[in-house]
Amino acid sequence: MDIRRENLRGAALMVAAMAGFAVEDMALKRATQEIPVGEALILFGLGGMLGFVMLAKRAGQRLWHPAILSRPLIIKAVMEVIGRLGYTLGIALTPLSNASAILQATPLVVVAGAAVLFHEKVGVRRWLAIGIGFLGVLIVLRPGLEGFVPAALWTVLGMFGFAGRDLATRAAPKVLSNFQLGLYGFAALIPTGVVMLGVSGGATLPGPAATGAVMLACVVGVLAYWGLTAAMRIGEVSVVTPFRYTRLVFGVALGVLVFAERLDWPMMIGAGLILASGLYTLLHRPRG
Repeated sequence: MDIRRENLRGAALMVAAMAGFAVEDMALKRATQEIPVGEALILFGLGGMLGFVMLAKRAGQRLWHPAILSRPLIIKAVMEVIGRLGYTLGIALTPLSNASAILQATPLVVVAGAAVLFHEKVGVRRWLAIGIGFLGVLIVLRPGLEGFVPAALWTVLGMFGFAGRDLATRAAPKVLSNFQLGLYGFAALIPTGVVMLGVSGGATLPGPAATGAVMLACVVGVLAYWGLTAAMRIGEVSVVTPFRYTRLVFGVALGVLVFAERLDWPMMIGAGLILASGLYTLLHRPRG
Protein backbone atom coordinates (compact mmCIF):
# COMPACT_ATOMS: atom_id res chain seq x y z
CA MET A 1 0.00 0.00 0.00
CA ASP A 2 1.19 3.54 -0.79
CA ILE A 3 2.92 5.12 2.23
CA ARG A 4 0.85 8.31 1.89
CA ARG A 5 -2.37 6.35 2.14
CA GLU A 6 -1.05 4.46 5.16
CA ASN A 7 -0.07 7.74 6.80
CA LEU A 8 -3.58 9.11 6.17
CA ARG A 9 -5.21 6.03 7.69
CA GLY A 10 -2.89 6.19 10.68
CA ALA A 11 -3.63 9.89 11.22
CA ALA A 12 -7.41 9.35 11.09
CA LEU A 13 -7.18 6.50 13.59
CA MET A 14 -5.02 8.64 15.86
CA VAL A 15 -7.49 11.56 15.91
CA ALA A 16 -10.40 9.23 16.68
CA ALA A 17 -8.37 7.56 19.43
CA MET A 18 -7.49 10.91 21.01
CA ALA A 19 -11.17 11.93 21.17
CA GLY A 20 -11.90 8.64 22.90
CA PHE A 21 -9.05 9.04 25.35
CA ALA A 22 -10.25 12.53 26.28
CA VAL A 23 -13.68 11.14 27.14
CA GLU A 24 -11.98 8.32 29.06
CA ASP A 25 -9.94 10.87 31.04
CA MET A 26 -13.08 12.81 31.89
CA ALA A 27 -14.86 9.66 33.07
CA LEU A 28 -11.94 8.43 35.19
CA LYS A 29 -11.52 11.85 36.80
CA ARG A 30 -15.19 11.79 37.69
CA ALA A 31 -14.88 8.27 39.12
CA THR A 32 -11.84 9.15 41.26
CA GLN A 33 -13.87 11.89 42.93
CA GLU A 34 -15.79 9.07 44.61
CA ILE A 35 -13.51 6.00 44.70
CA PRO A 36 -9.72 5.57 45.24
CA VAL A 37 -7.45 5.75 42.19
CA GLY A 38 -6.27 2.17 42.74
CA GLU A 39 -9.85 0.91 42.70
CA ALA A 40 -10.58 2.88 39.54
CA LEU A 41 -7.56 1.28 37.87
CA ILE A 42 -8.68 -2.22 38.84
CA LEU A 43 -12.23 -1.70 37.56
CA PHE A 44 -10.98 0.02 34.42
CA GLY A 45 -8.44 -2.74 33.78
CA LEU A 46 -11.05 -5.47 34.28
CA GLY A 47 -13.57 -3.77 32.03
CA GLY A 48 -11.06 -3.06 29.29
CA MET A 49 -9.63 -6.56 29.47
CA LEU A 50 -13.12 -8.05 29.17
CA GLY A 51 -13.81 -5.89 26.14
CA PHE A 52 -10.69 -7.08 24.35
CA VAL A 53 -11.34 -10.70 25.35
CA MET A 54 -14.69 -10.51 23.56
CA LEU A 55 -13.16 -8.85 20.50
CA ALA A 56 -10.32 -11.38 20.33
CA LYS A 57 -12.68 -14.33 20.73
CA ARG A 58 -15.01 -12.97 18.06
CA ALA A 59 -12.06 -12.69 15.68
CA GLY A 60 -11.02 -16.26 16.49
CA GLN A 61 -7.77 -15.19 18.13
CA ARG A 62 -6.04 -16.88 21.04
CA LEU A 63 -6.08 -15.09 24.36
CA TRP A 64 -2.60 -16.33 25.16
CA HIS A 65 0.31 -16.18 22.76
CA PRO A 66 3.95 -17.07 23.53
CA ALA A 67 5.02 -13.73 22.01
CA ILE A 68 3.69 -12.02 25.14
CA LEU A 69 6.95 -13.03 26.78
CA SER A 70 9.02 -11.25 24.13
CA ARG A 71 11.17 -8.34 25.22
CA PRO A 72 9.09 -5.60 23.45
CA LEU A 73 5.90 -6.87 25.09
CA ILE A 74 7.46 -6.97 28.55
CA ILE A 75 8.76 -3.43 28.07
CA LYS A 76 5.34 -2.38 26.78
CA ALA A 77 3.63 -3.80 29.87
CA VAL A 78 6.01 -1.97 32.20
CA MET A 79 5.58 1.30 30.32
CA GLU A 80 1.81 0.82 30.30
CA VAL A 81 1.79 0.55 34.07
CA ILE A 82 4.01 3.61 34.51
CA GLY A 83 2.00 5.64 32.02
CA ARG A 84 -1.43 4.73 33.33
CA LEU A 85 -0.50 5.04 37.00
CA GLY A 86 1.18 8.42 36.56
CA TYR A 87 -1.47 9.91 34.33
CA THR A 88 -4.45 8.65 36.35
CA LEU A 89 -2.97 10.22 39.46
CA GLY A 90 -2.33 13.36 37.42
CA ILE A 91 -5.92 13.80 36.24
CA ALA A 92 -7.24 12.89 39.69
CA LEU A 93 -5.12 15.48 41.52
CA THR A 94 -4.83 18.32 38.97
CA PRO A 95 -7.11 20.05 36.43
CA LEU A 96 -7.91 17.92 33.37
CA SER A 97 -6.93 20.75 31.02
CA ASN A 98 -3.45 21.07 32.55
CA ALA A 99 -2.89 17.31 32.51
CA SER A 100 -4.02 17.19 28.88
CA ALA A 101 -1.54 19.94 27.99
CA ILE A 102 1.40 18.21 29.67
CA LEU A 103 0.52 14.89 28.06
CA GLN A 104 0.96 16.47 24.64
CA ALA A 105 4.71 16.20 25.11
CA THR A 106 4.32 12.45 24.52
CA PRO A 107 4.67 12.77 20.72
CA LEU A 108 7.89 14.74 21.17
CA VAL A 109 9.38 11.88 23.15
CA VAL A 110 8.07 9.34 20.64
CA VAL A 111 9.51 11.21 17.64
CA ALA A 112 12.86 11.48 19.40
CA GLY A 113 12.69 7.80 20.30
CA ALA A 114 11.77 6.86 16.72
CA ALA A 115 14.89 8.67 15.52
CA VAL A 116 17.11 6.80 17.96
CA LEU A 117 15.49 3.36 17.89
CA PHE A 118 14.02 3.11 14.38
CA HIS A 119 16.47 5.45 12.60
CA GLU A 120 13.71 7.67 11.24
CA LYS A 121 14.94 11.02 9.95
CA VAL A 122 14.21 13.96 12.22
CA GLY A 123 16.61 16.78 11.32
CA VAL A 124 18.06 19.70 13.26
CA ARG A 125 14.98 21.92 12.95
CA ARG A 126 12.67 19.24 14.24
CA TRP A 127 15.01 18.58 17.17
CA LEU A 128 14.74 22.32 17.89
CA ALA A 129 10.95 22.03 17.73
CA ILE A 130 11.10 19.18 20.23
CA GLY A 131 13.09 21.41 22.57
CA ILE A 132 10.51 24.20 22.22
CA GLY A 133 7.78 21.71 23.02
CA PHE A 134 9.50 20.74 26.25
CA LEU A 135 9.83 24.44 27.08
CA GLY A 136 6.07 24.59 26.75
CA VAL A 137 5.76 21.77 29.27
CA LEU A 138 7.90 23.72 31.74
CA ILE A 139 5.67 26.78 31.28
CA VAL A 140 2.59 24.70 32.06
CA LEU A 141 4.33 23.16 35.10
CA ARG A 142 5.75 26.48 36.35
CA PRO A 143 8.47 24.92 38.54
CA GLY A 144 9.65 27.23 41.29
CA LEU A 145 6.74 29.64 40.80
CA GLU A 146 3.63 30.25 42.87
CA GLY A 147 1.36 28.35 40.52
CA PHE A 148 3.47 25.17 40.60
CA VAL A 149 1.49 22.06 41.60
CA PRO A 150 3.81 19.16 42.60
CA ALA A 151 1.08 16.64 41.77
CA ALA A 152 1.46 17.64 38.12
CA LEU A 153 4.74 15.69 38.10
CA TRP A 154 2.62 12.53 38.11
CA THR A 155 1.38 13.58 34.68
CA VAL A 156 4.98 14.02 33.50
CA LEU A 157 5.77 10.50 34.69
CA GLY A 158 2.69 9.23 32.87
CA MET A 159 3.74 11.05 29.72
CA PHE A 160 7.10 9.28 29.62
CA GLY A 161 5.42 5.96 30.33
CA PHE A 162 2.98 6.37 27.45
CA ALA A 163 5.79 7.36 25.08
CA GLY A 164 7.69 4.20 25.99
CA ARG A 165 4.52 2.16 25.49
CA ASP A 166 3.97 3.58 22.01
CA LEU A 167 7.53 2.87 20.94
CA ALA A 168 7.34 -0.66 22.31
CA THR A 169 4.06 -1.14 20.42
CA ARG A 170 5.86 -0.27 17.21
CA ALA A 171 8.46 -2.95 17.98
CA ALA A 172 5.91 -5.56 19.07
CA PRO A 173 5.93 -8.85 17.13
CA LYS A 174 3.62 -8.59 14.12
CA VAL A 175 2.16 -11.99 15.00
CA LEU A 176 0.21 -10.32 17.80
CA SER A 177 -3.07 -8.66 16.85
CA ASN A 178 -4.26 -5.27 18.07
CA PHE A 179 -6.90 -7.06 20.16
CA GLN A 180 -4.26 -9.18 21.90
CA LEU A 181 -2.08 -6.13 22.56
CA GLY A 182 -5.06 -4.31 24.06
CA LEU A 183 -5.94 -7.30 26.25
CA TYR A 184 -2.42 -7.51 27.68
CA GLY A 185 -2.24 -3.74 28.16
CA PHE A 186 -5.43 -3.55 30.23
CA ALA A 187 -4.52 -6.69 32.19
CA ALA A 188 -1.37 -4.92 33.42
CA LEU A 189 -3.53 -2.28 35.15
CA ILE A 190 -5.12 -4.74 37.57
CA PRO A 191 -2.04 -5.63 39.67
CA THR A 192 -1.07 -1.95 39.55
CA GLY A 193 -4.38 -0.98 41.12
CA VAL A 194 -4.09 -3.74 43.72
CA VAL A 195 -0.68 -2.44 44.81
CA MET A 196 -2.02 1.11 45.02
CA LEU A 197 -4.93 0.01 47.19
CA GLY A 198 -2.51 -1.85 49.44
CA VAL A 199 -0.53 1.33 49.95
CA SER A 200 -3.30 3.92 50.12
CA GLY A 201 -6.07 1.97 51.83
CA GLY A 202 -9.00 -0.30 51.03
CA ALA A 203 -11.63 -0.06 48.33
CA THR A 204 -15.06 1.54 48.69
CA LEU A 205 -18.39 0.55 47.19
CA PRO A 206 -18.87 2.71 44.09
CA GLY A 207 -22.17 4.54 43.70
CA PRO A 208 -24.19 4.81 40.48
CA ALA A 209 -22.26 7.86 39.23
CA ALA A 210 -18.83 6.28 39.74
CA THR A 211 -20.01 2.97 38.27
CA GLY A 212 -21.39 4.68 35.18
CA ALA A 213 -18.20 6.72 34.79
CA VAL A 214 -15.99 3.62 34.95
CA MET A 215 -18.23 1.80 32.46
CA LEU A 216 -18.03 4.75 30.05
CA ALA A 217 -14.25 4.85 30.46
CA CYS A 218 -14.03 1.13 29.70
CA VAL A 219 -16.10 1.32 26.50
CA VAL A 220 -14.39 4.36 24.99
CA GLY A 221 -11.03 3.22 26.38
CA VAL A 222 -11.21 -0.09 24.50
CA LEU A 223 -12.12 1.65 21.25
CA ALA A 224 -9.47 4.35 21.71
CA TYR A 225 -6.77 1.86 22.74
CA TRP A 226 -7.46 -0.21 19.63
CA GLY A 227 -7.30 2.93 17.47
CA LEU A 228 -4.00 4.04 19.01
CA THR A 229 -2.42 0.60 18.68
CA ALA A 230 -3.53 0.31 15.07
CA ALA A 231 -2.32 3.83 14.26
CA MET A 232 1.14 3.15 15.71
CA ARG A 233 1.49 0.12 13.44
CA ILE A 234 0.44 1.94 10.26
CA GLY A 235 2.66 4.35 8.32
CA GLU A 236 5.59 6.27 9.76
CA VAL A 237 5.77 6.91 13.49
CA SER A 238 7.07 10.46 12.99
CA VAL A 239 4.10 11.29 10.74
CA VAL A 240 1.25 9.60 12.61
CA THR A 241 2.38 10.54 16.14
CA PRO A 242 1.91 14.36 15.88
CA PHE A 243 -1.83 13.85 15.51
CA ARG A 244 -1.85 12.94 19.18
CA TYR A 245 -1.94 16.71 19.76
CA THR A 246 -5.65 16.72 18.97
CA ARG A 247 -6.14 15.26 22.45
CA LEU A 248 -5.29 18.70 23.82
CA VAL A 249 -8.31 20.25 22.12
CA PHE A 250 -10.67 17.54 23.33
CA GLY A 251 -9.21 17.47 26.85
CA VAL A 252 -9.31 21.24 27.39
CA ALA A 253 -12.86 21.45 26.05
CA LEU A 254 -14.07 18.73 28.42
CA GLY A 255 -12.20 20.26 31.35
CA VAL A 256 -13.93 23.60 30.80
CA LEU A 257 -17.39 22.25 29.96
CA VAL A 258 -17.62 19.39 32.48
CA PHE A 259 -15.44 20.49 35.41
CA ALA A 260 -15.74 24.27 34.97
CA GLU A 261 -11.95 24.67 34.84
CA ARG A 262 -10.49 28.10 34.12
CA LEU A 263 -7.62 28.51 31.69
CA ASP A 264 -4.80 30.86 32.69
CA TRP A 265 -2.18 32.45 30.46
CA PRO A 266 0.81 30.22 31.38
CA MET A 267 -1.22 27.12 30.59
CA MET A 268 -2.44 28.51 27.25
CA ILE A 269 1.02 29.78 26.24
CA GLY A 270 2.68 26.50 27.20
CA ALA A 271 0.01 24.45 25.43
CA GLY A 272 0.41 26.67 22.36
CA LEU A 273 4.17 26.05 22.24
CA ILE A 274 3.63 22.31 22.60
CA LEU A 275 1.00 22.31 19.86
CA ALA A 276 3.12 24.46 17.53
CA SER A 277 6.13 22.20 17.93
CA GLY A 278 4.00 19.18 17.14
CA LEU A 279 2.56 20.76 14.00
CA TYR A 280 6.05 21.70 12.88
CA THR A 281 7.24 18.12 13.15
CA LEU A 282 4.31 17.14 10.94
CA LEU A 283 4.71 19.82 8.26
CA HIS A 284 8.53 19.80 8.06
CA ARG A 285 9.54 16.18 8.02
CA PRO A 286 12.65 15.24 6.03
CA ARG A 287 12.25 13.97 2.48
CA GLY A 288 13.80 10.85 1.05
